[in-house]
Amino acid sequence: MPANLTPQYHEAEAKFRAAVTAEEKLAALEEMLAVIPKHKGTEKLQADIKRRISKLKQKEASSGRGRHGVFYHVEKEGAGQIIVTGYPNSGKSLIVRRLTNAEPEVADYPFTTRRPLPGMMEFEDILIQLVDSPPIVKEGTENWVVAMPRSADAVLLVADLASDSAVEDVESVYGVLRDSKVILTAPGEIPLGEYPIGTVFRNAVIAANKIDKPEAEGNLELLRELCEVNLPIVPISALSGEGLEMLKVEMFRMLDVVRVYTKLPGKPPDKEKPFVMKRGSTVDDLTAAVHRGFVGRVRFARAWGRNVPDGAMVGRDYELADGDIIELHV
Repeated sequence: MPANLTPQYHEAEAKFRAAVTAEEKLAALEEMLAVIPKHKGTEKLQADIKRRISKLKQKEASSGRGRHGVFYHVEKEGAGQIIVTGYPNSGKSLIVRRLTNAEPEVADYPFTTRRPLPGMMEFEDILIQLVDSPPIVKEGTENWVVAMPRSADAVLLVADLASDSAVEDVESVYGVLRDSKVILTAPGEIPLGEYPIGTVFRNAVIAANKIDKPEAEGNLELLRELCEVNLPIVPISALSGEGLEMLKVEMFRMLDVVRVYTKLPGKPPDKEKPFVMKRGSTVDDLTAAVHRGFVGRVRFARAWGRNVPDGAMVGRDYELADGDIIELHV
């Protein structure tokens, strides 16, 4: 069976070939494993990537280059993986606890989170994986903490509006990631300029937490006016729940995916479990996701959606939009 590898996979593979350090190679391999199509035709390739990842981790641990020889990896689930990060005591863990089924430890002292903890967040008819991760500081942050965003789909950067140093803290976290060749960008932004080999770009928004605190309004204004990190800001309170629904919408936008529903001729569409596809995917990509045996056998498709008249006949190169209903004729 042909592998039918996607452009996203080839892009990750190119990063691996260009990687110089073991950390860059490991991040690229994990991205390759995350985006590779999961079917029988890629089983051997998946196994090979996993072997390479295992060997690199063992090499890093035995050489002592990774701090304490520890490296954590969270397998992706759902429509996408979002790493939740920030400065100590910003409220990351409470956000994850409020939005998912996970139960991270929540306390008033810093560095409560010491290892990644994933949870699944419901958003309309899909699930999105949030991963609570240890805080990021300029000195003392372990390598695996700053490496996690490399293989994730997006990043939620949490700011503490109860702190007078909120601006400096956000800029500090952004700078540590930038120095590790992870550039956070606003959804839809196209980075300009030249970057070192191995640099990755991840969509991100700032969750400005603790908006319910007395000093929050002033610190939020400073964050908007003075912060040099150009990312969308969503004011929230993980404690009261204020702004969390808007934050969920922004996190969905960060993933840059579309939900597509399928139907059989003469039957109603299946609205229970949409196919989640990267924005820019086509009918051909959907066909491969539905069943590899259908690839190349679709004669035409009909579409219902915001960009086409109901039931319009579309080609295999038709670009899917969020909410589209597609009827494949094989």
